Amino acid sequence: MSRPVATRRNPHWAQIDEFSFIAGMRLLFWLCRVGGRWPVRLILYPILLWYFFSKPAARLASRDYLQRVAERSTGLNFDAGKLSVLRHFAAFAESILDKMLLWSGLFETDSVQHHGQSLIAAEIGRKRGALLICCHLGNLDLCRVLSQQLAGFKMTVLIHTKHAQRFNRLLAQLNADSQLNLMQVTELTAATAVLLSEKVARGEFVAIAGDRIPVTAKPRVAMAQFFGAPAPFPVGPYILASLLQCPVYLVFTLRREGASEIHFELFRESIHLPRAERERALAELVADYAMRLEHYCRRAPLQWFNFYQFWRLPTTDSTHAPR
Repeated sequence: MSRPVATRRNPHWAQIDEFSFIAGMRLLFWLCRVGGRWPVRLILYPILLWYFFSKPAARLASRDYLQRVAERSTGLNFDAGKLSVLRHFAAFAESILDKMLLWSGLFETDSVQHHGQSLIAAEIGRKRGALLICCHLGNLDLCRVLSQQLAGFKMTVLIHTKHAQRFNRLLAQLNADSQLNLMQVTELTAATAVLLSEKVARGEFVAIAGDRIPVTAKPRVAMAQFFGAPAPFPVGPYILASLLQCPVYLVFTLRREGASEIHFELFRESIHLPRAERERALAELVADYAMRLEHYCRRAPLQWFNFYQFWRLPTTDSTHAPR
C-alpha cells in the first residue's frame, strides 16, 4: 500500500475548510424558506464569485477534476473552463442548501427515485446488517433522512467532523435527529470495530466513505485508475468489512433532471483478506470501487465534491489532527 509523500503544496483534505461560507448559507436557507430557490440563486452567485476568487486551491482542484472528466467522457455539455468550475461550486452550495431543507422538513422526499432499495429491504427482512460504502457524490444526508422512513433501517455514518462541526451544529438546530446517526471516527481502533460489529449483529447498517484518505499521519491507501490516472483511495472500508464479515453495498446519491436518486449496489457478499495476498486483494477491491465511482461521476460530474488535489498523495500535519 502506498503512503503519502510530504509536500507543502498538497495538504490533506482535512486541512482544507470546505465550509467557510456556512454563515452565508444560513442566510440563504432562511431566504429560501420565504421566497423559494430562484431568489436564492440570484443572491448565491455573488457569494460563489467571492469563493471562486478567494479559494485558488479549490478552484484548481475543481478544474483538474473537470478536465479529466471531459477528456474521458462523451456527450457531456461542459468543459473545464471557469464557468464550469463556478457551476461545480454552485452544485456544492445547492447540496448544502438541500441538507438544510432535508433536516427542516422542507424537502420533498416523496419524489426521490430509489434504485436497489429492495436489496436493503431484503437484508432488513433477514435481520442482517451490512456495511455501506458511500462517497462525496451528491447528498448522503438524503439517505440518512430516508433511513428514518424505511422501517428497520438503522444507519450509522462514520465521519470526521473537524471542520464540519459548525455545519452539523446548524443541522442540529434545524432537527435534533440530524446528529443521532453520526459517529466521529479518526481512525479505526479495536474498540470501534467491536462497537460497529455489535451494531451489524443487531441488523444495523454502517456507512463509511470510500473516496477520502483517513485523517492520520500515515494513512494506508491503494492506487487505482480513476479517470485515466492513478489516484489514492483508502483501504479502511475493506479492512473494516473483513472484520465485520457482512455484506458490503455501495451507495450513490445524485440529482438528475431535477429529481434526486439513491442507488444501492451489492459490492461483495463478504470480504476476506488472505494473509498471503492481502495487499493484492485490497488493490483489487479499491480498483472495483473506483470504477463504480467513475461511472456515477460521469452521470453527474458536477456533483462530486472533493475540492483538493485528489490524484496526488497528500500530507497530514499531525499538529492539526482532529481532537
